[in-house]
Amino acid sequence: MVTLLLDSTQLEVVLSPTERALSFRKTNIVVPREHIDRVQLTDDAWTWIRGVPNPGINLPVAVGAGTWKSAGGNDFVIIRGRKPSVVVDLVGHDEFERLVLTTKHGVALVKALRLDVASEPEDVADIVA
Repeated sequence: MVTLLLDSTQLEVVLSPTERALSFRKTNIVVPREHIDRVQLTDDAWTWIRGVPNPGINLPVAVGAGTWKSAGGNDFVIIRGRKPSVVVDLVGHDEFERLVLTTKHGVALVKALRLDVASEPEDVADIVA
C-alpha cells in the first residue's frame, strides 16, 4: 500500500520499490493541492479503472499498477486485491486525471486535506492523529 505524504502545498504518493517496479515508474507522484478536485473512498477500486495499462500491469482482482490510458486521460493506479482504496480526481495536473490507490489511510487523507498542515511533508495518518 502506498504512503501518502501531505504538506501545505502538495500531496506526494510515495511508492515502495515493488510498486515502482510494477508501475514502471522511477519517481514518486507529486500533486499540488490546487490540482486536487475530489477525493472519494471506495471498497472496490477495480470499478474505478478505465482504459488499459500502458505502461503497467493488470492481474484482475489481484494487482493493478501503472499508468492507465483512456479517452478520458491518464490515470495512475496502484491496487491490491479488494481492499479499501481512495480515488483522487485531479484538475489541471500535467500527467494524470485520476489516482486510484489502495491505502488504509483514505479516511485520514480526506480529514487531512481539510486541515491546515505544516510546510514539511507528513504521513496523512500522523496529521490527523
